[in-house]
Amino acid sequence: MAERPDLSKLSSAEKDALILALLERIEELERRLGLNSSNSGKPPASDGFKKPSRVTNQREKTGRQSGGQAGHAGTTLRQVATPNKVLDYYPALCVGCGGALDEELASGHEKRQVFDLPPPVMQVTEHRAHSCWCPACGSETRAGFPAEVKAAAQYGATVEALVVYFQAWQLIPEDRLAELMQDVFGVEVATATIAAMGQRKAQELAGLTAHIEEQVKHAAVKHLDETGYRIAGKLQWLHVASTCLLTCYRTSAKRGAMLSGVWGIIVHDFWRPYLAIVGVLHALCNAHHLRELKALMEIEKEPWARAMHRFLRQTCHAAHLARAQQRDLSPRFLAWLSARYDRILAQGFAFHEHQPPLGAGLPVRRGRIRRRTGHNLLLRLRDHKEATLRFLSDPAVPFTNNQAERDLRMMKVRQKISGGFRSEAGAQTFATLRTVLSTARKQGWNILSTLTTPPAILMQNLRAA
Repeated sequence: MAERPDLSKLSSAEKDALILALLERIEELERRLGLNSSNSGKPPASDGFKKPSRVTNQREKTGRQSGGQAGHAGTTLRQVATPNKVLDYYPALCVGCGGALDEELASGHEKRQVFDLPPPVMQVTEHRAHSCWCPACGSETRAGFPAEVKAAAQYGATVEALVVYFQAWQLIPEDRLAELMQDVFGVEVATATIAAMGQRKAQELAGLTAHIEEQVKHAAVKHLDETGYRIAGKLQWLHVASTCLLTCYRTSAKRGAMLSGVWGIIVHDFWRPYLAIVGVLHALCNAHHLRELKALMEIEKEPWARAMHRFLRQTCHAAHLARAQQRDLSPRFLAWLSARYDRILAQGFAFHEHQPPLGAGLPVRRGRIRRRTGHNLLLRLRDHKEATLRFLSDPAVPFTNNQAERDLRMMKVRQKISGGFRSEAGAQTFATLRTVLSTARKQGWNILSTLTTPPAILMQNLRAA
């Protein structure tokens, strides 16, 4: 806390400067109080129990009711032609005369099927490597065990895959996972064994993870984002680079440790280090712009922000409509949108030219002159116009960076459930497993099958974006 000045020793001019400084700080704090997850980059968890109204969210209204839409095929439980088990029931007495009946008098039947799971039972397979004497030379030769059978007693590939699936994909902590394996399958698995299974599987998938990373680097359009992660008692960072078919996670002690060897178009949220990546084109996340503009509309009451907010929403709708019709926006229409964009920016700059400068009346400070939040946003939209509107000229570029944010969301859920990682090796193991499993889900693969399939086969079947 700053030291409180002695007002009795201040001159009149110094008191006026102090009052102006305090008013400026109050204005800034009031602005921050008005921020929430709907009008800023703050996460929804920071809203507390007083959630902001979702009536004015950023999604476009479709006019359709909730639930399945007309033409949706849907899925339901249907009877099968060859059930695993059949139970027959015959009436014992006739309802008319009370005479005895049996199966030989049956004239037809009605069937109903119950789908259920059999009680899970651990199956133990014993491998015996026999020794044989040679009748010609008298030597004794013993057969070898399969390569995967390495111990006198061990868990099989399916148990290991199931443990990794529950821990890395369903995010069940080790202690609860040990209870689950005991309660459901009757298997006593120590937490240390669970951790060892994850480490072995991550080492096995390391080559596939490196291949996925290379594919993401060379994708035409990829999404980048990062989030803080507690690793070994320190704040470290989890980075994601992803497409609609691939996901690459990596941990780093530094937030600014950018992925090297990237080319093509990168979509991001205008964090400055992303702009330092050379040899790429940039596309900015307009969902962030819409939230910032919403804050300017609701808190700062800046009129140009509403016009820009409406413009971005309308251009997003026009781009989606063009893609749905498999056509490009005409050059004439793009030129008209560009001119309209420039007019809104001019309106915003004119608004800020008539605002009193921040710190007016205060002693002159060294360094860059402070600007208002809206003024900074205007400068970003002007200086990075091409990156902001790239989604209009390139159909492969989306309007937002939601792909990367969705890929990070479940990693934050894991942090809420289990906290941070005790070691960097554990964090890297988890990142490797989630890289493969998230990619498998996007590729349409079965997760359990992915964990039991050789990585070389998975690499051959991988579809690049």
